[in-house]
Amino acid sequence: MHYTSRADAGRRLAGELKHLRGTDPVVLGLPRGGVPVAFEIAAALSAPLDVVLVRKLGVPWQPELAMGAIGEGDARVINDDVVRLIRISKDALAQVEAEERRELERRTLLLRGNRKRIPLKGRTAVIVDDGMATGATVAVACQSVRALGAAKVVVAVPVAAPEAVWRTRVTADEVICPYTPADLGGVGNAYDDFHQLTDGEVTDLLAIG
Repeated sequence: MHYTSRADAGRRLAGELKHLRGTDPVVLGLPRGGVPVAFEIAAALSAPLDVVLVRKLGVPWQPELAMGAIGEGDARVINDDVVRLIRISKDALAQVEAEERRELERRTLLLRGNRKRIPLKGRTAVIVDDGMATGATVAVACQSVRALGAAKVVVAVPVAAPEAVWRTRVTADEVICPYTPADLGGVGNAYDDFHQLTDGEVTDLLAIG
């Protein structure tokens, strides 16, 4: 299976989500890449579109190595194995978390602007990304929307590594992914057009949706 673009992936994925009509869903894209996919799903389900934001907690001297992640609604996951391995102090971890919490708030304001977060209490939250390599980011997003009151959490992605789907099923009520190649390599391999989206592209879609 191959997608020409994120929009194409969203339209095709929407066909797998017809059963969610009538469940009062809110479609939540993970910025940036998940938003164009989520936009098409929200349109197909006649559902409101919003974002759910997550920030990685990178090791100070090796930022690409995640020692955890945070999300909206005070969602927080710490990778205890990494923390033990690098022997980072509680104070240093708290400092990184405080910095990323500020960045999370900044990104939220940038992408949502003056629009209020769509209430999730008692509703079905459909978390959408353009793909999952590990599932770590989506796992924190699941925690986040549950903290915000979602009654049911559905994860919908066009492509994912089989291991990521397995891990995500621990935190989500339902995972929908039509394409799970054993040799994924990278999410971008499933797309012809996988360009780096700008914040402007994301905010434009949110304004329409």
